[in-house]
Amino acid sequence: MLNKEFKKKFDAESNTFKKASIKGDFLFFMKKMDSIENTALIGALLRVRNLEDLHTIKNLKGTSLEKNSDVEKIADYPGGINSLRQEVADLLYVDGVNSVTPTVKTDVAFIVEKDGSISNVHAQGDNFTFNRQAEIALYSLTEKFSPATIKGDPAAYRFRIPLTLTLAK
Repeated sequence: MLNKEFKKKFDAESNTFKKASIKGDFLFFMKKMDSIENTALIGALLRVRNLEDLHTIKNLKGTSLEKNSDVEKIADYPGGINSLRQEVADLLYVDGVNSVTPTVKTDVAFIVEKDGSISNVHAQGDNFTFNRQAEIALYSLTEKFSPATIKGDPAAYRFRIPLTLTLAK
């Protein structure tokens, strides 16, 4: 709807300077909308992490993750690790990453639950904004994992994926 309105205004204008101004306004507006959406996603991430932390505190006496050596089949993303990396790359909001260096790295650890969903996503790296964007991307995955199995039964599995982003200057 917004695109239509800006396009109508753009097409109706005959002055090229005013057309350029309208186009600039549109690009500025869309960048602000991206920023607002990103702020909302970060807020949602904080709520999810708070709920997960509360759940962990309540279940301290619950079963812990099995050692990876006990696992018969590890958790797997549909299409494999390269498919997972590509989807995370597609979901990353690169404009939300602020860095003075052209390359940023993070390690994202999370738990693949028995039902294939993910939880407790935590990214650790030198760049705070890249860490947050990586966490949002992981929580935004469209597909579920196939869970790990121990003795034929689905089991929670700790997963880690290193990510590197090279920013174009």
